[in-house]
Amino acid sequence: MYLSRLLRLRHTLAFRLTLWYAAIFTISFFAAFAMFYFLMTSVVQSHTDQDLLNEISEYSSLLSLKGIDALETALVLEAESEGVDKVFFRVLAQNGEEIVSSNMSSWADTGIGKTALKRLTNGANHVFETLTVPGHRHKVRILYGIIGPRKIIQIGQSLKDNERLMESFREIFGTTMAIVLVFSGLIGWFMARRALLGVEEVTRTAMDISSGTLERRVPVKARGKEIDKLATTFNNMLDRIHALVTGMREMTDNIAHDLKSPITRIRGVAEVTLATGKSMDEYKTMAADTIEECDHLLQMIKTMMDISEAEAGTAKLAMDKIDMSMIVRDVCELFQPIAEDKGIDIIHKVPITYCLYGDMQRLQRMVANLLDNAIKYTQSGGTVTISVNGDEGKAVISVNDTGIGISEHDLPHIFNRFYRCDQSRSLPGIGLGLSLALAIARAHGGNITATSRPGKGSSFTVTLPRSSPCQ
Repeated sequence: MYLSRLLRLRHTLAFRLTLWYAAIFTISFFAAFAMFYFLMTSVVQSHTDQDLLNEISEYSSLLSLKGIDALETALVLEAESEGVDKVFFRVLAQNGEEIVSSNMSSWADTGIGKTALKRLTNGANHVFETLTVPGHRHKVRILYGIIGPRKIIQIGQSLKDNERLMESFREIFGTTMAIVLVFSGLIGWFMARRALLGVEEVTRTAMDISSGTLERRVPVKARGKEIDKLATTFNNMLDRIHALVTGMREMTDNIAHDLKSPITRIRGVAEVTLATGKSMDEYKTMAADTIEECDHLLQMIKTMMDISEAEAGTAKLAMDKIDMSMIVRDVCELFQPIAEDKGIDIIHKVPITYCLYGDMQRLQRMVANLLDNAIKYTQSGGTVTISVNGDEGKAVISVNDTGIGISEHDLPHIFNRFYRCDQSRSLPGIGLGLSLALAIARAHGGNITATSRPGKGSSFTVTLPRSSPCQ
């Protein structure tokens, strides 16, 4: 079980982030070590070379002051003092012939570099070489330099101490590297888990929601701008989904209710006619009632489809230059008989012409729905006023009535599909008129807002973008 958990863990984002953190940290540490190792090697070698050059200067002075015998004695004593297996000295003629030397028992296989002698003959002050000498584990640093007329000194020094120093440094680095790998892995795992904590909470929330807990939300904490933004966006999405699901449930209930009534009436009429009908006129009446109810159902379904298309942005608008003043006047003329029957005055305040770009048929329907809604909820003796104004940037259509008004509780929901206020349930309608009007306005890039005072009336304001005035 533990092995299977480890195998699953290596496929997680946290594991991959940990590897990235550890790899970056390790590579950075290794690069820093390589640079430091190179600098340290250069400094150690430079120090060794400087010591050898100082010795050439001392031996050159000794030769010029006390002669070759004194120099030979000094070279022998120096070699014995430092160790004949660690250093050696030779004084050579220009042709490479040995004049004097220290104890060479440990350096018998060390030859004389002809290339170095040639370079000195051509004018070089000194020449360095690094050689691997048979029988010696460590390399040897050799310096050739001129110490007198036709005399060249060869100084060889084992790099044993230098190489041991660098070897110790590499061992320390190896141990440190192992510790760094473990430490960087732990730090990387901690950072990855902390960075993905918000994502895990989003995942857990999504799993809870998928099991039916639609009210669950991701807690927003100070974990970083990106994670907090993800949590906020996810919560906003959940709020939207919850609202849509709730709306769909309500719409389904309303559809079921609104479909049930006409279907029940159709069935009732048909059942009564079949049971008691004795003449062709009764059957014709039943057929006419059935057709009327079917038309009502088809109209409701078509209106719902129009709203869905407009809200989804798939409605094909026949955009053209239209006169909004003419549309308002035509709609007012259409509803004038209905208003007169209820004893309501319709007043339109529109300019002679007011042009904008839009779909004439849909805008006519929008204005008709708003005017029909105003007349429906205005008592006898009331007034409905519709006006058109605005500027070059936008058009404003206002529909004001002196009707029963809308309560503060109902006002935020009046544009929802099938939503009907308590005082409107006794009146004919299915609750789609305002939803369709808002969908048409938004399909044109506009909006509708409503204000109301119960018992005083309501005001609906449509704002539409106006591309250009009439020519």
